[in-house]
Amino acid sequence: MTLKTLLAIVGASDSGSDIRSAIELATEQEAHLSILVVGASLQPISADYPIASAWIEQMEEEMNVLQLIGRQAEDLCQLSDISFDVDCLYEDLFILQKNIGMRAMYADIVVVGQGLRGDTGLRRAVVAATAFDSGTPLLLVPNSGSASLKPKSVLVAWNSRPEATHAVKAALEVLMKADAVQLVLVDPDISYFKNGGEPGADIAAFLARHGVKVVVKQLASSGRTTEDVLLRHARELGCDMIVMGAYGHSRLRERIFGGVTASVLEDCNLPVFMAR
Repeated sequence: MTLKTLLAIVGASDSGSDIRSAIELATEQEAHLSILVVGASLQPISADYPIASAWIEQMEEEMNVLQLIGRQAEDLCQLSDISFDVDCLYEDLFILQKNIGMRAMYADIVVVGQGLRGDTGLRRAVVAATAFDSGTPLLLVPNSGSASLKPKSVLVAWNSRPEATHAVKAALEVLMKADAVQLVLVDPDISYFKNGGEPGADIAAFLARHGVKVVVKQLASSGRTTEDVLLRHARELGCDMIVMGAYGHSRLRERIFGGVTASVLEDCNLPVFMAR
């Protein structure tokens, strides 16, 4: 896909780094950058004074912080001479998720930096809004604040599921331009309805027809978690991006048991391109 609109979701934590990394990506792609500064509003504990008064004061303080970040984002974008717009949302988490999902429908990709990833509630809302509500791909920027949508070496996490297929197709242009792509399966199952007799061969053939320089690699977990195997192998290869599907289980099960998606969201020092 051609990236013409990037939507960066920014929270109150480490906002400057998240904004600058989003500007770098928009500049790289010559794309319009929409920055959405978000915060989850507090719920009232009681209507009795003085609790209600303190609650209102804290809400006003948090809204002022978000508006200040919004003005800083505008200043940084103007200095970078890019096409941009900036908006702030401070709402109940449920409503916030719905609004983020609506905004994401009109973007080619959603960018999430490390600052927002550190807020568990906002992180879950953003991923749910993009992966489930809008179907828009998501780029997770690592701790370093450095990411590129023109990676040279990419690891594709493959498990023969629809989520992984959607991620590969969403990232197809990125993969076509990469110098090397390694398709990795962890503990593949050669049964017909799982990974097949030649795990990874079918999707590798699909990618090769598009000119992707792809190699299939099967790895044994040896008692380690899938995410640990993937991340360690990506570091060993010197990859500068991981492509993976989001939420292989149902959303409810994923919330209860976690999973590879949750683990990667919490701890990954590489850029991750994620779609569902």
